[in-house]
Amino acid sequence: MHNQSLESIARQLMIEPKGLLAADESNKSANKRFLALNIAETEEMRRQYRQLLLTTPSLASYISGVILYDETFHQKTDNGTPFVQLLQKSDILPGIKVDTGLVPLTNFVDETVTEGLDGLPQRLEQYYKLGARFTKWRAAFSVNQINRLPSQVAIHTNLEIMARYATIAQAAHMVPIVEPEVLYGGDHSIQACKDTLSQVLRVLFELLIAYKVDLSGVILKTSMVMAGATSKTQSTPEEVASSTLSVLHDRVPVEVAGVVFLSGGQTPEQATNNLSAICKSGHTPWPVSFSYSRAVQEPAMQTWAGDTQNTKAAQAAFMQRLAANSAARLNKLS
Repeated sequence: MHNQSLESIARQLMIEPKGLLAADESNKSANKRFLALNIAETEEMRRQYRQLLLTTPSLASYISGVILYDETFHQKTDNGTPFVQLLQKSDILPGIKVDTGLVPLTNFVDETVTEGLDGLPQRLEQYYKLGARFTKWRAAFSVNQINRLPSQVAIHTNLEIMARYATIAQAAHMVPIVEPEVLYGGDHSIQACKDTLSQVLRVLFELLIAYKVDLSGVILKTSMVMAGATSKTQSTPEEVASSTLSVLHDRVPVEVAGVVFLSGGQTPEQATNNLSAICKSGHTPWPVSFSYSRAVQEPAMQTWAGDTQNTKAAQAAFMQRLAANSAARLNKLS
């Protein structure tokens, strides 16, 4: 039944010149974006929007896999085709976000822990039967130099849970994407971000190895190293590339199947330019790509604005961002 190895699934996800589409926003996050554009915050509108993305012509030219949210995973197109089958027909791997979100970490102000391990083996069994071949789990870490965040407790608690998730996912014959996001929000320096990501990745891979996770069947989804969004000194693409690759070379084992970047609050152009600078900076022992959400979706959502008459124009805007990031991955961004 499980005739495709974890390593081969991961290789398919990381194939050039493609990236991963993160279409796994929770209903709450999707509704927040809809509200800002006066789009009705309903399940049907969320379905229509995801349909717009997933039926974009030539999507498979730029996307190898799509991370879905549970609601979207079970939805269908207007003509009754399940979204999962639609992706499979285009040779795009369906994936699923399986954590259940962030909750406050008790006794630690401004820190969170990710939940979702309860019942995870059973959920993964069902997702696999329905066509999912990879999964994602996110933890988030705020940087605050004054309050010395993130704390060691937040780092170790979240990453031990993440390592357990990875073992469960691989036991279910699904590739785990591990996403320890160092948040862009804040006024921290690029050095503070670098120090934090370095510490987080060190602990993450120590725990993945301790839990006997097969690194050749794991993809790291990481934030880039850059000064916080409200820092007085913003990072240039060259600084982002240099600092990010320094951390990755130090902390990510060569056996890892691939590294994909999240956009984490960057503008679409900023995310593309930073990716381009990283990919231009030389050889890496693992393939490097993108797994963006807002940085590829935002122009499309703004163009669509909840009106089906805008679908083709929105899909064109979406494709423009995907093509730009694919070109950045290949060092061909003009």
